[in-house]
Amino acid sequence: MRMSVIIATKDRAEYLDRALESLGKQIGAPSFEVIVVDNGSTDATTQVVERARTQQAFEVVYVFEERPNRGAARNRGINVAKGHLVAFCDDDVYAPPGWLAAHDAAHETSNLIVNGPIVNVPSYHERPKPVLSNYSRAALCTCNVSIPRTALRATQGFDEQFHLYGWEDTELGVRLSRAGLRSKFAWGAYIWHIKPPGEASLESEMRKALEKARMAVRFVQKDSSLRVRSATGAHPANMLRARVLERMLPLYAGIATDERKPAPLRALARSQLLDGIYTVELARALKSKA
Repeated sequence: MRMSVIIATKDRAEYLDRALESLGKQIGAPSFEVIVVDNGSTDATTQVVERARTQQAFEVVYVFEERPNRGAARNRGINVAKGHLVAFCDDDVYAPPGWLAAHDAAHETSNLIVNGPIVNVPSYHERPKPVLSNYSRAALCTCNVSIPRTALRATQGFDEQFHLYGWEDTELGVRLSRAGLRSKFAWGAYIWHIKPPGEASLESEMRKALEKARMAVRFVQKDSSLRVRSATGAHPANMLRARVLERMLPLYAGIATDERKPAPLRALARSQLLDGIYTVELARALKSKA
């Protein structure tokens, strides 16, 4: 088995169905299996997996992880993976026909973390090629990445103490880099990330911002290097910025939720609000741990 594709999912059966469909349309792909890690779903996820088992030519493995923990879910997938390479993607993606072949070809040496472009699209009907703005310097992004299985197991995979939203993939990327792996960006290994407008509520995005700030503190406590502090924003200049942002949050919230305001202005205010919530919570959490 050359590749194992791991998809962690929870209550997103319709998205998962389309992701599995896209993997069934791969062209020139090496031998591969798909491991679906069900992170506590209560919808039709199991039925989607069973249907894929009967309809797809590739092997589909179902694993259940009850704890609501993305790192733990992906670790369960790593534990049962048989592929030489492990590819991660999200359930709300659609893979172009050459996705797996491009990841496989990019592993020219045995010490690579291969990331591909993540192209956000509003629907399954939009399928553009990646552009320069899709480039990322991230060491590891689980929406679209492939890594040698031996390297994942040697580093014990994801740190399951990152039990809230955010940073668990970046933290693993840092550890893999220190273990001698190099990050490579493969333009041909792009994937479409389905992001329908208005699907994510402001409340859910605010919750994610708070959780990400709290996990950033966990990251900094584990690794206080300049690289990590710069990535998370846990540095003096940003802490000074937090004081200003805290006063601006009510203004940003008011504009972001005012339907009378122009949509571009509301979108900008929403972005500033989420950035402010993250930064203010990061400063508060760092101070409480000092």
